[in-house]
Amino acid sequence: MSPELWLEQSDHHLLTPDDPRYPPLLLDTPRPPEQLFVVGNPDVLSLPQLAIVGSRNATPGGLETARQFAACLAECGLVISSGLALGVDAAAHQGALAASGNDGSGLTVAVLGTGPDEIYPRANTALAGQITRVGALVSELPPGTSPRKHQFPQRNRIIAGMSLGTLVVEAGINSGSLITARFAGDFGREVFAIPGSIHNPLAKGCHRLIRQGAKLVEQAADIIEEIGIIARAMTPESRPTTERSDRTEAALPADPDHADLLNHMGFDPISIDGLTRRSGLTAEELSSMLLILELQGRVESLPGGRFQQTIRMDRA
Repeated sequence: MSPELWLEQSDHHLLTPDDPRYPPLLLDTPRPPEQLFVVGNPDVLSLPQLAIVGSRNATPGGLETARQFAACLAECGLVISSGLALGVDAAAHQGALAASGNDGSGLTVAVLGTGPDEIYPRANTALAGQITRVGALVSELPPGTSPRKHQFPQRNRIIAGMSLGTLVVEAGINSGSLITARFAGDFGREVFAIPGSIHNPLAKGCHRLIRQGAKLVEQAADIIEEIGIIARAMTPESRPTTERSDRTEAALPADPDHADLLNHMGFDPISIDGLTRRSGLTAEELSSMLLILELQGRVESLPGGRFQQTIRMDRA
């Protein structure tokens, strides 16, 4: 199919570097793609993204870890990007889609190593359809381009280039996900890796990354701590506005549970234990909610495991 005919279909877009919807971080990489074919919502490409990648032959534990991290980080407002491959990639997309973000669904982007009309592997065709309903499929290759081995490393540079950082969940020594991590490092982005058993061959690639300087990750908070400030700056909702006359109303979170938590916090520093007593919520529930509020710029973490509401000028 020619690009012209492809573009005539609904939700099909062609982005060039001068398009405001072109991924801003990708522009900061050497030789960004001259064109991106997009199926779905191109606006999500301007939101802060985190790449989650790993082995195609991941262990059941690795798949579950990818889903859990993707869901938690998507709930915090990050768009999860990956490559639609079997294994960790698919699990990351699934975890993001299952998340309950601000609009009721998590956002995820799949970067293809084929043309935008060629889903590979075909086993992920249904998943690709789910992604286009809330996120986007992206390819620099024109419609009709079939899978070729050399195209996938190039796909990996786009995944790394669009993202604030790359998290590697499970990877063998020769895993293609290490290529994504290498691109991320070359682009000056954060590289995260989850450690595993020394007896697990799929942990060896992650252990090598950690020895080379990747940040060891045990929970989603480790990632938010590193990239949260940058992500907040890229999130439109976090930018100050002077167009609302009711500024106190504008400062309240849309989620009533989050608003209740802020009321329980007050304005003095407080620990998780203190919040547990005041709110009746579990430490696990509080940790998840505080991560979201921290990413939104409404809460800041303090030394000693305490938290405090961020002082906002629009409350004055």
